[in-house]
This record gives sequence, C-alpha cells and structure tokens, in this order.
Amino acid sequence: MTIDERIEELRERRKEAELGGGEERIASQHERGKMTARERVEYFLDDGTFTEFDQLRTHRCHTFDMQEKQIPGDGVVTGYGEVDGRTVFVFAHDFTVFGGSLGEVFADKVTKVMDRAMETGAPIIGLNDSAGARIQEGIDSLAGYAEIFHRNQLASGVVPQISAIMGPCAGGAVYSPAITDFILMVEETSHMFITGPDVIETVTGEQVGFDELGGATTHAAESGVADLTAADEKAALDDIRHLLSYLPQNNVEDPPRVEPWDDPDRRDEELKTIVPDAPQKPYDIVDVIARITDEDSFFEVGEAFARNLVVGFARLDGHAIGVVANQPRVNAGTLDIDSSKKGARFVRFCDAFNIPILTFVDVPGFMPGTDQEHDGIIMHGAKLLYAFSEATVPLLTVITRKAYGGAYDVMSSKHIGADVNYAWPTAEIAVMGPRGAVNVLYSDEIEAADDPEARRQEFIDDYRDQFANPYIAADRGFVDEGLEPQDTRPRLINDLEMLRSKRKSRPEKKHGNIPL
Repeated sequence: MTIDERIEELRERRKEAELGGGEERIASQHERGKMTARERVEYFLDDGTFTEFDQLRTHRCHTFDMQEKQIPGDGVVTGYGEVDGRTVFVFAHDFTVFGGSLGEVFADKVTKVMDRAMETGAPIIGLNDSAGARIQEGIDSLAGYAEIFHRNQLASGVVPQISAIMGPCAGGAVYSPAITDFILMVEETSHMFITGPDVIETVTGEQVGFDELGGATTHAAESGVADLTAADEKAALDDIRHLLSYLPQNNVEDPPRVEPWDDPDRRDEELKTIVPDAPQKPYDIVDVIARITDEDSFFEVGEAFARNLVVGFARLDGHAIGVVANQPRVNAGTLDIDSSKKGARFVRFCDAFNIPILTFVDVPGFMPGTDQEHDGIIMHGAKLLYAFSEATVPLLTVITRKAYGGAYDVMSSKHIGADVNYAWPTAEIAVMGPRGAVNVLYSDEIEAADDPEARRQEFIDDYRDQFANPYIAADRGFVDEGLEPQDTRPRLINDLEMLRSKRKSRPEKKHGNIPL
C-alpha cells in the first residue's frame, strides 16, 4: 500500500470509531433525549482541546460470535482536554456500542486515563451511560471493574473525581461513581441501583419503578447519593464546569482565584436584622451566605438532601471557599444522622483539596428521638466532629444565633481547631437552651409558684441574660470577638488573607479511623 492509501485507511478507521454503534443507534440515543459519548465530550470541553486515547482499540473476546462484532473504541471514549483553560481527563461511555457495557479493553482504556490523570495531577471526569458488565467477557469484565475501583481509591484525595450519570448505572457499575467526590444525575434519563426492579420483585415481591428506585430525584433527596441534578445533559455538563471552577487541579495546589468583582469592604446593613428577635423564629441561612460571600458566587451542593445543613462553594474576594451552615428553616437547624454524614463528607473533601471552610452556626443540638438513637446518631454525629477536628485548612466560624450543647463543639468550634470564631450579638452559647435548662434547674420553684408560666419565663429571661449570650465564651477566648453582622464580610476576607500561610502538622500515622 502507498502512504496515501494507508492514510485513507486510517481516516476510514477513525470515521468508523466516531460513528460508534452506527447511525441507527445514534438516532435511537437522540430519541431518548440523550447525546452520544462524543457529543458530550465535545460539549463539555473547551472547543478544539480534546485529544483522544485508544480510539482504534477493539475487544479481544472470542465467545458468542463477538469476534464478528469489532467496533473501534470498544464502547468508551477516553482522553483529555481543557475546561476554562485547565487540563482535565475524561472518559465517556458509548451506549451505542454494546450498550456501553464494560469489557477488558474498555476497562484498560478507562484505567489508562485515570493513571495519566494521577501522574499529571488533573481532575478525572466520568460520563456514565452503561448497561454494566459485558456478560460475554465474563470474569474479565469483573476484573476490569475492580481495576477501575482501585484507581478511584488511589485517586481519592489526590485529584478531584466527578461522575455524571447520564443513563443506566447498575450493579457493580455504581461503585466507581460512589467512590468519586461528586455525583450529578440527569432527571428522567439516569438511574442508579444495585439491583433492578425485576430482581427486587422476584426476591421480595415489592413492585417499584425505575425512577422511584434509583432516579435522580430519589438519589438527590432520599439517599443522598446524588449531589446535583439537572434537567438535561447540557445543564449537567455546565454544572460540572461550574463546580470545577472552585476546585484546584490536585491536592498540592491551592484552589483557583478569579478576578474579584465584589467590593471586599462591602457592609450589608440588612444583616443587622436578618436574624429575628424571636429565638424560635426561622430565617434562611442561604440569605446570610449570599450577603457575606462574593455576589452570586454561592454554589450549593446536596441541596435536596438533609436540608437542615447547607453545604457548597463560594468566593471571598475571588478566593474559593467551602461553606457549611445550619439551616434554621428546616428542623431549626438541628443536626441529625443525614446532615452529619453530608457535612462530614464535604468538610473532608475541602480539607483534602486545600479549600478553606467557612462555617455558620445556628444549632440547637442533635435531633432527639429513638429512631435517631437506634440508627446510630452517636456514630454518625461523630463523623462531623472527626472531619472538622482533623482538618488543617483555614477554618473560619461565625455563630449567628444558637450554639447549644455538643452541637456547639462539633460545628467547627475553637476547641476542635477552628482558627477564628466570631459571634454576632444575637448569638446564644450554652450547654442547653434556656427553656430546657430552666426546667432542669428550677422545676421545684416553678411548680410552687402561684403563676408557674410567668415564673418560668422569669427564669428563662434571667438564664438568657446570664448564660445564653456570646460574652462568657468571649471572656474565655473561645470566641475571638463579638462581631457586628455588617462587618462580617470584610473581617473574614482579612482573616482569610492572614491564614493563607497556615501550616498545621499532625501526628505521623497511616490514617485515622473515622467512625464510618
């Protein structure tokens, strides 16, 4: 063959690879409201930056007439490109080829990308749309999944890992996304579950649909598996790009700073009245976050799950930060099992990737109840305590209102390592709330009074004046300063600048044993 003929042959093979399973299957993908693997990659990455790996590889399976079904690429598109000018590595399952099922070569391609990402220190993005293990390849498929899982573990805490679920993800396939840092799901077209509806009905007799069992809404609101959901695939890919804008490339870099657009000295007078005078009246902590961080910079994750705790990313003077905040609008901001797990995982992610954490505290305690106790609130609550206590990134804490009991300690208190702790004049810091404390301390006096309720209120007012205020904690040095709410933003920006050079060593050990 001449060189021109060889070039033409190469072009034909590339064209075949780009068509995946063929025009008919591409059309079927589009009819389901889904993009192809290549369309997803091209949309996600900066224009013209994608460099593909292993485009011409095919499977090596010789059973079930598979040898006659050789398709270049073998069901997954892999390579690297740029997002906002920064390198990322990506793999995208191609559902048009064997349903995106995973075999030996498929797994080799994915692990190659993951290895290269770890070697070069760049994020790994997985676009999942797969029927699962390729049955025809037997144990090689299972081995391939395990190789990927192992890479997920090795990459954890080294480079950010983000998974988008854009179709089916079942059985063992779900464990790779589960090990990654963030999971996004597309509403109506994506599903995740260990066992499908048919198997569940056969084994247990329970009838359940795909969406109810493992749809985006279920995993965002009920299980907490999904951190974000999107109405369509493009919105999901846009969310990943947005999320990446807050994250460093790897664990030895600082998070990126953008050119600030908001006045660092801005003082929002509305903050003075945002916390109601009535101690039991709720308010939206997201309003507080939005007024203190850079304008329109707050990006909440896990919004639908454990809504009594808010977590997400924001900016202070252009610098990326993580935010953790009790939400008084939901269960008065009380910590429970789900919110403790949600907060602990987010804090540990931020700490792994050098992202400072700003914590807003308004917590009356841990959720009481037999269900919470029997389901392990002690162990799960300890996860959040452990996460804050082990963190070495800058920790800034603002107590806006209630900080009672053990929950005060857990929410990034000075005692477990916070660098700066402030309290607004509305803060109440005590062992327990005034009403509960009075009922314990003065029950006899209240019962003997002519007007028990009036007497109880007198004790409550006295307790609040003496104990439920920030000044005793400030006198002990547990609160660095009482802060006027409108001064919070400029003070935090100054503190963050001061803490940039923070270095904190820990005892040498292999790893701690967080109460999982």
